[in-house]
This record gives sequence, structure tokens and C-alpha cells, in this order.
Amino acid sequence: MKLIKFENVSKIYKVGDHEQKALDSINLEIENGKFIVILGPSGAGKSTLLNLLGGLDSPTSGKIYVEGKDISKLSNDDLADFRAKTVGFVFQSYNLIPTLTVFENVSLVKEISDNPLSTRDMLEEVGLLDHIDKFPSELSGGEQQRVSIARALAKNPKILLCDEPTGALDSETGALVLKTLLSMAKNYNKTIIIVTHNQNISKMADVIIRVKSGHIKEIIEQENPLSVDEVDW
Repeated sequence: MKLIKFENVSKIYKVGDHEQKALDSINLEIENGKFIVILGPSGAGKSTLLNLLGGLDSPTSGKIYVEGKDISKLSNDDLADFRAKTVGFVFQSYNLIPTLTVFENVSLVKEISDNPLSTRDMLEEVGLLDHIDKFPSELSGGEQQRVSIARALAKNPKILLCDEPTGALDSETGALVLKTLLSMAKNYNKTIIIVTHNQNISKMADVIIRVKSGHIKEIIEQENPLSVDEVDW
């Protein structure tokens, strides 16, 4: 059984009297434990695809299965439960709470997860155990993004969804963040899906999904993806 399966999924947004088809009859299967990169220009449907995967939105038509369960028709409450138990999110904007320390930001997920991982262990994994009492404003952008990765994984999700996680970082810091992300995903057997414009990130992927104008144009399986250190940043 595939971890994720899309069957003829479409998403239409209404803008005034007009309809905008963000995704058009998408069919897609994703295996567990893979590193997936979704590539495409702005407006291609990448973020819509990610939002549907994460239960942040529901399709206009079609079905989405996660571990064999159809999440496309879930109520808002059931979708919230799905997000809490199954999905971790890493965004470009970090989304840390400025009035909480690093330790407190990561520990927040214990309120919504049935089986959270240790906050201290996750911060040690991302190399920030010495910063646990600091506030986000005292950290660099790369450090804040590593806190958000620790927080996402502390929830112990099956799927980690990342929307341009290095978009606000310089190439050196971005590479460090990616190395942290991939190492933790491998160590904890997570499926990681990144939406990005950055072609370099796709060189490290097990699978590349190219999206254009609401359609999947190409799916490429890479037998020998590069490591972060092998990519020319």
C-alpha cells in the first residue's frame, strides 16, 4: 500500500465570478520513507498540492488517501486531528512564537501529539541544545529554521511537508538546514516532501515531481541522488 495516493484530484478556487483551476485531475502515488521534491513555476499548483497533502485544504473533486484512509471528505475537526497526528510542517517563515524560548517553541507540539519525541533530543539533533533558553529574536535565520524542523519532528509525524524551507536563507545556511532536515528524516524514518523553486534541491531527491499549470508534467525517480555536500551551491 502506498503511503499517499491521489485519484483524479482537482482544486478550483472561486475568485468573484471566475473560477481558477489550481489542480486539474491529478493522479499521484508516494511511497513511505522517500524524499520527494515538487518543482514548478509560481502559480503551477505546487502549494495547493502541498496544502491538500497536509489536510490544510480539501479537493473540489477526487480522492486523497493517506495510509489507505480517504482524507478528502473529512470534517474540519477530523482534518485537524489528521494534521496533529500525521503531518509535520516546515515553512519558509519559521512561524516561531516570539515570546517563547526555543525549548518552549518545540515543546508546544506535546499538546497535540499522542506520541511526541523528546524536545531535548530534537534540539540536540539540530545542534541547538546550547540555545534552549534563547528567544527567536536572538537566533539567526538558519537557527530559527532548525528550531522549526525540531518542532515539526518532535510531533513524531509520518509525513514532513516543507514549503520553500530554505527560501529566506543564503546558500550556505540553506545547505546546512537541508542537511539537518534530511539527516533527521532518515534517522526517524519520515517521508519528506519539499516544494521549491530551487533546482539544486531536486538533485538530492529520490523522486522529482514537476508541476505546471495544475498538471503533473513529469515524475522522475533518481536511483542515485546526490548528498547535500555533492551539490554545487
